[in-house]
Amino acid sequence: MLPFVDWVNAAIKFLRKYEFFGAFTFRDITRAISSGIQAPLDFTENLFHKGFDDFAGLGVDIAPVPWLLFVGLAAIYGWRLKGWRLALLGGGCFFYLALFSKRGIWELSMQTLAAISVSAPLAGLIGISFGVWAAKSRAVERIVWPLLNVLQSLPHFSYLILVAIFFGVGSKAGVIATVIFAFPPMTRLTLIGLRGISKEIIEAGIMAGCTKWQMLFKVEIPAARPQLMLGVNQIIMQCLAMVVIASFIGQAGLGHDLLTRLQRLAIGQAFEVGVAVVFIAIALDRFSQAIATREPHHISGRALWARHPGLCAAAALLAATVVLSFITPHALTFPQALTISTSNFWDAIVDYITLHFYAPLGIFRDGFLVYVLIPVRTAITSIPWVAIIALVACIGWRLGGWRLALTVAAFVFFIAASGYWVRAMITLYMVVASMTVCALIGIPLGIWASKRDSTTRWVQNLCDTMQTFPSFIYLLPVVMLFQIGDVSAIFAIIIYAAIPITRYTIFGLRNVPQHIIEAAVTSGCTPRQILWKVRMPLAFPEILLGLNQTLMFALFMVMIAGFIGTVDLSQEIFRALTFNDGGKGLVIGLCVAFIGLTADRLLVAWAERRRAALSREE
Repeated sequence: MLPFVDWVNAAIKFLRKYEFFGAFTFRDITRAISSGIQAPLDFTENLFHKGFDDFAGLGVDIAPVPWLLFVGLAAIYGWRLKGWRLALLGGGCFFYLALFSKRGIWELSMQTLAAISVSAPLAGLIGISFGVWAAKSRAVERIVWPLLNVLQSLPHFSYLILVAIFFGVGSKAGVIATVIFAFPPMTRLTLIGLRGISKEIIEAGIMAGCTKWQMLFKVEIPAARPQLMLGVNQIIMQCLAMVVIASFIGQAGLGHDLLTRLQRLAIGQAFEVGVAVVFIAIALDRFSQAIATREPHHISGRALWARHPGLCAAAALLAATVVLSFITPHALTFPQALTISTSNFWDAIVDYITLHFYAPLGIFRDGFLVYVLIPVRTAITSIPWVAIIALVACIGWRLGGWRLALTVAAFVFFIAASGYWVRAMITLYMVVASMTVCALIGIPLGIWASKRDSTTRWVQNLCDTMQTFPSFIYLLPVVMLFQIGDVSAIFAIIIYAAIPITRYTIFGLRNVPQHIIEAAVTSGCTPRQILWKVRMPLAFPEILLGLNQTLMFALFMVMIAGFIGTVDLSQEIFRALTFNDGGKGLVIGLCVAFIGLTADRLLVAWAERRRAALSREE
């Protein structure tokens, strides 16, 4: 065993104590950054939640954004983006926050949105900057791309500890942790978008006499707009995914409240708060998707209200809200007497399930644990580490040559040398068991959904909706059904990780070239033969990529599932977070990341090899 933890802790101690130029430490720099974030965070919190006392020194107090104005603006914005359906969805999602605010959901939601309003633009700015830099320099790209792979594979909790050490705790630390988590997808998509611009567009910009900066801002970035807007959508979703996780280092809002209620096993109240997080995620996801697909349009010289109907409607709503605020205080704050709560209803469902289904659910839970999970865990944990290193090296050599073999062998060796091999194998067993069930569910579901346009749309919409749910939400139904333990953790992982394999199976089967299918029909193949002899082999590379994403989702959810009592690497990360042990948290996080990266490299190499073989056959 190598003392990786001691080495990392020594580096952290050096950065905390060593004074560069005898004037400041690295921690002084990070605390200065943290203080710089406090100003915009204070502004958004005042705007959404607290209000402005003695605004601009004028002796005037300004209330936070009223619920009526907020809900109305969401509806107007949805209408301008995509019509009345998105207006109803956006306005309805935010109206829920006011209507179901008996326990303060509206105030907590505004705290959450205040933090997202700071973290999302910062993550976008950083992500685009690194993406442009990497697109302009191959040397930078070679450094940035592996770093992005590690950052996107690293469990959130491992770098929460480092954020707490160097940036402190509280909402500003939560914003910084969210930015670190959210910017890699933006960087990756910016790089892909700029690299994918056609040569004709670049040549047209050069011929027009564009300078370097004009080429970037007038030609390249507009041409990469679809990828950039997809990156914006990913940033928003990543920020919402951190809502609960960032609460571990003091970020206030819905996440902290949800975490507290989960710890007390107040399932009904936790479910009500979780639905609030889901509705915010759905509204922001649909808004960002609509922005991404909306084409720029020219505004003709007509009247102001005809050229800017959304802006005029928003101004009218603002004026109406101001007038109503002088008539009734309920225009500013939703009437408390009208707020409702469904927590008792959900608690009654939990009690009913416990009373009437405890025995059969207990039999299923115990049988699944004894006859499935424990044998799989015993089989995986009993394999010697040398044998696993040799196995992955052989597979890597077979799929991608000696470079891939050395890379994956080095990843596994790090895990073995870190001292957390047994815990890592328990994590691997949970991932393997979950992936197997996900494949057994997702692939048949994808095959069924791909047969008709209607079922394809229905299942894809279901996947889109489920993917907007924050990860902690999936703990609620499994705890209701199976209590706390490995079975609950496995089923939470299955629900969360079955989405990508279903989506990629549909994508692969739907994108088989039509002329190949027609040739199979002409040759007399039955529908079953077309599926298994033609469509499935051609869709196999995409299905492998779906399995790859399923594995990444499963690893992510394994770390979340540690909250309900598993004994894998997630438990060690929670211990490191409790004792503020940055070295231990980072090393364990790298172990998780290297499990994911090993599988990622092998599955991607397998998919590319299979795709190349299909190209040769054609």
